[in-house]
Amino acid sequence: MIEFAGSVRSLVASANKALDEGSIDSALRIAHDFVERVVTEPLFTSQVFASKSLDDLCLRIGRVNLESFVGKQRAPLQFSHSHGRPRVAYIVSRLQRSGGHLRLILDFIRSQPEKDHFVFSTGVAGPSDKFFFEQSLQGAATVFFFVAPRGDFAARLTWLQNSLLGCAPEHIFLFNHHQDSVAVAALPPELGFPGSFCHHGDHHLCLGVHLDHLTHIDFHPMGFHYCRNELGVESQYLPLTFEDKGVLREKIGFAEKPGVTSATVARSNKVEIPYYVNYVDLIPQVIKVTGGRHVHIGKLTPWAIRRMRSNMDALGIPQDRLVYIDWTSSVWESLQKFNVDVYIASFPYGAGLTLIEVMGAGIPVIMHRHVYSRVLSGLELAYPEAFNWDDPDRLLDHLANLNCDDLRHEGGVARMWYETYHRPEILKLFLSAPSEFQLPVPSLVSNFRQRSDEWAAWAEAQMNVPRMLYRSLYRLGRRLRTYLS
Repeated sequence: MIEFAGSVRSLVASANKALDEGSIDSALRIAHDFVERVVTEPLFTSQVFASKSLDDLCLRIGRVNLESFVGKQRAPLQFSHSHGRPRVAYIVSRLQRSGGHLRLILDFIRSQPEKDHFVFSTGVAGPSDKFFFEQSLQGAATVFFFVAPRGDFAARLTWLQNSLLGCAPEHIFLFNHHQDSVAVAALPPELGFPGSFCHHGDHHLCLGVHLDHLTHIDFHPMGFHYCRNELGVESQYLPLTFEDKGVLREKIGFAEKPGVTSATVARSNKVEIPYYVNYVDLIPQVIKVTGGRHVHIGKLTPWAIRRMRSNMDALGIPQDRLVYIDWTSSVWESLQKFNVDVYIASFPYGAGLTLIEVMGAGIPVIMHRHVYSRVLSGLELAYPEAFNWDDPDRLLDHLANLNCDDLRHEGGVARMWYETYHRPEILKLFLSAPSEFQLPVPSLVSNFRQRSDEWAAWAEAQMNVPRMLYRSLYRLGRRLRTYLS
């Protein structure tokens, strides 16, 4: 068989050769490093989602490693915590306070208070914010958090498989980061425990998508339809859920405050991305046409904040009409505190769990049709009546013509969508009886269309020396974090 340099086939062949020579660590790193290179290249975002060849490689590595210690001491950790209660295990790469990943895991834990929960972190994507994790679980179910000891990838794999055998959970939920070959390799069928692959790394190449011995869970309609129709994966739709914090029944009307208050929640990694529409440049124009304020929640770079405020000065907009908050413990409550009238979903990358909070709070949403990706658009996460745009002028025209009656009506529609698909009880129903869980999957939005010309213009703009230097430094930082963890 001819192997072409630079192909996935040649990469897998190199990993198999290393494995045959007894180097499990090298085989794991070959898979990890390839995915790391792909996910740090913006041109590949939401273009490639899975690799069956790499998943098969990870399974082979896991089998070889498991066989190497069968009959030896299996449980380096003493699991004497649960006093006979059922045990659930979660495999993660890293937990951090920002983003929806941690909150999703916390929801799984809180929905099963009668069980003990064991969280195992490989540390492959860097250290976890253990303090924040433990603080978030005060008063929740019994939870135990374990971090892989420092060492190479092979040592972490052995620790993880040993730990799972010692824990003997009734179910394992795999919440790995995209590149975590250790987490994926840990779960060959021979390990003997039922499990689920939780497809949260849903807009990049992610290891584990093709682990067909695990239940594949997709958390949004776009992913469900893509995994089934394009990847041939038998997936289970489980919508994101969020604790109900209520709706403000008495909202201030336009007569009591100037203009419309809009909001967006996103960190720099979702909005400071090279794209044909620039969030930093567009928001000052949004503030101008609404005549109100814009609330941004999420840490941006100092450069982005300076540019946004400079654009406001150029348009003659007072600086107090941009409210910048780098982090909040509750998006839901913060949007209510600032009496937000309408939510503008982040672009070019959307945010799933944040959108659920917004709709639960009874706030109308405006969605962006991404230039080429349904997943990055997230249109199907919102209620079907939600306004969506791909032309900035159309967005500004829509905002300029909003009225109080329309916003009140659409806020009610948003809340009804939350109650239908995203109440916490839905997750509890799924976890109590997964085989009986049935919920209609929202259909794909009909007006999405790929803009190949705009994508080509965006892609061509990436081909420059400063960007290549930035990407090299970014990758170096990620690799240092992995090796030092």
